[in-house]
Amino acid sequence: MTDRIPLAGVIGSPVAHSKSPALHGHWLKRYGIAGYYIPMDVSRDDLRDALATLPRMGFVGLNVTIPHKEAVLGLADLVSDRAALIGAANTLIFRADGKVHADNTDGVGFTDNLRQGAPGWDPAAGPAAVLGAGGAARAVVSALAEQGVREIRLSNRTRARAEALRAEFGPKIVVYDWVQAGNMIEGAATVVNTTSLGMVGKPEFRVPLDGLSPDAVVTDIVYAPLETALLKEARARGCVTVDGLGMLLHQAAPGFERWFGLRPEVDAAARAVVLGE
Repeated sequence: MTDRIPLAGVIGSPVAHSKSPALHGHWLKRYGIAGYYIPMDVSRDDLRDALATLPRMGFVGLNVTIPHKEAVLGLADLVSDRAALIGAANTLIFRADGKVHADNTDGVGFTDNLRQGAPGWDPAAGPAAVLGAGGAARAVVSALAEQGVREIRLSNRTRARAEALRAEFGPKIVVYDWVQAGNMIEGAATVVNTTSLGMVGKPEFRVPLDGLSPDAVVTDIVYAPLETALLKEARARGCVTVDGLGMLLHQAAPGFERWFGLRPEVDAAARAVVLGE
């Protein structure tokens, strides 16, 4: 039987909190596509079996969340250059030839969100200042370098993690001590918070913004709250600000296109669905 209904989903543990089923369900309905997107709680011990079994059940691909984003790289047949560079995958494509292709769309999601929210954003306008050096920062740094940012200033509460990124990405990265993060922002054309600081239930964002240029584009990957303290203060200083929800939406679009054959639009309706409005 060749006309099977395509299935996709998100695997992780836990996975009940994921916004992806609502978003992909919205797009499937909007474009009249016969398909389903299903959240699946898969333990570490069952990951290999799940990747072997799901394609035979009609699945065309998956989103991958914690704790499997690194482990799937070792189980995939093909790994994209950007997933290898970031060291994690968030999107799997189950190909017709039976091979599993692992990709990471976080960087694409980040830059597409930036371009949509700040249409005049110019990667070559000046240095970028990135706060944090975790998994999200790896995707952001990779994307900024790919877009042509010539100097990427990086600061993390644990300096060693920032130094590890510099070792991988090269001299384009300039590492600052966390206590100097406010100085790092001075003269930056793009400022990105990839930490959880300022997120609901997390410590406050306390990096001083005295040196922030009103010409800077400021974005935060946190989207709860939608306008973080960083974005609120940056907007008050005259900056163009871009919230983190768009990154979540834009990183989902390439996977949907690969699985269901159509590039979905990231618009107000998609935002409203994820916000539960």
